[in-house]
Amino acid sequence: MLFRLHFYRALLLTVLLAFGLSACALFPARDPLNISVIGIEPLPGQDLEVRMAVKIRVQNPNESRIDYDGIALDLEVNGQPLAAGVSDQRGQIGRYSEEVLVVPVSITAFSVLRQAYGLSRLESLQGLPYVLRGKLAGGSLGTRRFTDSGTLDLPGSGSASW
Repeated sequence: MLFRLHFYRALLLTVLLAFGLSACALFPARDPLNISVIGIEPLPGQDLEVRMAVKIRVQNPNESRIDYDGIALDLEVNGQPLAAGVSDQRGQIGRYSEEVLVVPVSITAFSVLRQAYGLSRLESLQGLPYVLRGKLAGGSLGTRRFTDSGTLDLPGSGSASW
């Protein structure tokens, strides 16, 4: 009797393991999205808040399209948080395709002061590091997170910005 109990437990465990491994095959491996910041434009602000429209190019190097229903962005410059924004836009990025998305972001007065203090300690405004983190919402299993980083030059540094 004890042998049968162990046998059935082992059989159940084997079946569950097989189902678990086959479930992983249902979610094909996807390549990460290629995200690039391609522009930043001013928007009308309110009181002590600065608003900007961040343009990002999203490239989908996968065999299936990506449906999204919302975008969130966080922008960090020179190691400090600068701006954050969300948009409830929805759409899709086709397989092996790209789209330009525009997301409004807000910059608070406190963020501007923090950046001004950090920039005042630098000798040059050239080559400031930035990190853009975000996500394309797509449901519980379809949300795609992304990161883009690089350097930028601020106006007055003697070269082109962004």
